[in-house]
Amino acid sequence: MLTVVNSNEGSNPAGEDRSILDQIVRDGARQMLAAALRAEVAAYIDQFTDQVDENGHRLVVRNGSHNEREVMTAAGAVAVKAPRVNDKRVDPDTGERQRFSSKILPAWARKSPEISAVLPLLYLHGLSTGDFGPALEQFLGSGAGLSAATISRLTAQWQKEAAAFADRDITADYVYVWVDGIHLKVRLEQEKLCLLVMIGVRADGRKELIALADGYRESTESWADLLRSCKRRGMPSPTLAVGDGALGFWAGVREVFPESREQRCWFHKQANVLAALPKSAHPNAIKAMQEIYNAEDEQHARQAIAAFEKTYGAKYPKAVAKIVDDTDVLLEFYRYPAEHWIHLRTTNPIESTFATVRLRTKVTKG
Repeated sequence: MLTVVNSNEGSNPAGEDRSILDQIVRDGARQMLAAALRAEVAAYIDQFTDQVDENGHRLVVRNGSHNEREVMTAAGAVAVKAPRVNDKRVDPDTGERQRFSSKILPAWARKSPEISAVLPLLYLHGLSTGDFGPALEQFLGSGAGLSAATISRLTAQWQKEAAAFADRDITADYVYVWVDGIHLKVRLEQEKLCLLVMIGVRADGRKELIALADGYRESTESWADLLRSCKRRGMPSPTLAVGDGALGFWAGVREVFPESREQRCWFHKQANVLAALPKSAHPNAIKAMQEIYNAEDEQHARQAIAAFEKTYGAKYPKAVAKIVDDTDVLLEFYRYPAEHWIHLRTTNPIESTFATVRLRTKVTKG
């Protein structure tokens, strides 16, 4: 179930990484749903193994699969082939044939609040913690017709694969890595999750989800644990790491991979600066910050920072200090090929991936 997804866009080694997590989450959600549907059908058929016709043939059997259909999830549409049941039993009162009806995914359903918002999050939670049990018990529970033993079997299968993913060899050289701590709320328990995410791109342009772990966004130790695990499995020091300045990641990476260079995320930095300014100043301040990170080279970017300081320094010194104090790590991206700059300035590859998941989770909150 767990795979490393590679992109073959070798011409752009810092290209858009949004598809990496999207594809992983969609594939994980698809396989979790397919396995749950198979288990549901198997449990249904097992109830009637003793019912046979006059020739000794079982009345309830598996009969291939329905046509593939797309089901919407918070990670996008996933294609699912639901198993088909041939139920030859007849209702003695009405004379009508009995029919199997899935409680997980009813016939013709294209979207379900539980599947749409929750299943991808449960997959991510299981992947990050290595424990699919609690989530599956809530999602599949008794209402889905699955026994505790069936849920335990599915849990064991997925946790084994999660362990293989977490222990896989990662000896490849990663030129760039993007890191962030993503807060997601699984509404079944109203439990707020923080997923520590690290995406990397190799020198040949292949992009991968390197690591995903449960932890605390601002905790140095949480990030250091993740990085130590990567190092134990062969990961060398990445050339450049991109992330929000508030992350505990930076102290962790200086301990584990001290050779890595640092780039602060302009998306987060801009939000922090605006928080220290009155709303009336926001439009012009945004334009002034764009002049910095869109400058043609580092020299012009530093000149734009000086202009920003001159304009806002007297009235809003705290806002200006947020940029001036981090000048070097905000402009680090200028050391790399110009075609990579747009991708190295922010952690947008991670942010954009989870934006839809978080939005749809809020919309379907019950």
